[in-house]
Amino acid sequence: MGYFLRTLQLLSTCVAISLVGSLDSWTVPTSTWSFVILCFCFVVTFIILIIESLALHYCFPFSWGDFLLCHACYLALFCLLVSIIYPATYVQFLFYTPSWDHAIAATAFCFISTVSYATEAIWILGWPQTGDFTGYTGSLPFLLKMLETLVACVILPFISNPSLYMDHPLLVSCVAVYSICFILGIVTILLNLANCENRLPISSSVFHLVLSLLSVLLYIGALVLWPLYQFDEKFGGQPERSRDVSCQHRLTNYVCVWDQRLAVAILTAINLLIYVADLVYWARQVSVGTEDQPGDS
Repeated sequence: MGYFLRTLQLLSTCVAISLVGSLDSWTVPTSTWSFVILCFCFVVTFIILIIESLALHYCFPFSWGDFLLCHACYLALFCLLVSIIYPATYVQFLFYTPSWDHAIAATAFCFISTVSYATEAIWILGWPQTGDFTGYTGSLPFLLKMLETLVACVILPFISNPSLYMDHPLLVSCVAVYSICFILGIVTILLNLANCENRLPISSSVFHLVLSLLSVLLYIGALVLWPLYQFDEKFGGQPERSRDVSCQHRLTNYVCVWDQRLAVAILTAINLLIYVADLVYWARQVSVGTEDQPGDS
């Protein structure tokens, strides 16, 4: 079953990559982001297929079942986002031409990839509990951390235009916040998958609580500074969409600058709420004095 699903994933992502890459859309940030995400999915799936074919996963010091479930969940959500963002920010601006047909076909194959990765995740969850899982990937902390990194990844294509923030150092600091919190989230997931948290000089709950508190404070700053400098006239922002020159031409093949600013502001607020939920969870863990792993709590 696993080999069949991975073969389907490789074929669907490969076709989607070919279709997206054949279009003249490299000036569109979200289209370039979609291409990179699809390439990432293809490469990771191909590497996993090779590892399992050579039975190399038995040599790894971490839970292979946890890793596969994490991989399937992430890539399913990535492909789902591509299936939504790509047509919403690029395909709808195309005329009914062969390019439009290629873009629609690429979206369809992205959706096929989404279904195949989601099916793999469900299939892995159905494995008998024979020691392949540590319990982390099925816990609430993993779900929250996955959502945090996923939203941060979605922010990336909307801030790929340097003109959005290079004129203001405080806006550059907002971009730094997104990058720092994303890296911290990935490192936290890797530490849990490798079961390395017990080697830290402090307890696992306190470690997660400190990281969550730091991320919440950073995101609060970004949520204040980004809208302030992007939409307030006193700080050089544009409060109305109609004032943005790039938004006045409806038939352009990209999302205008004002829309990108708004998207980043909304995604920042969403991610802050997720970080707050994460902070509340770990604050409760520390307050009740538990030191259990998330999967055992």
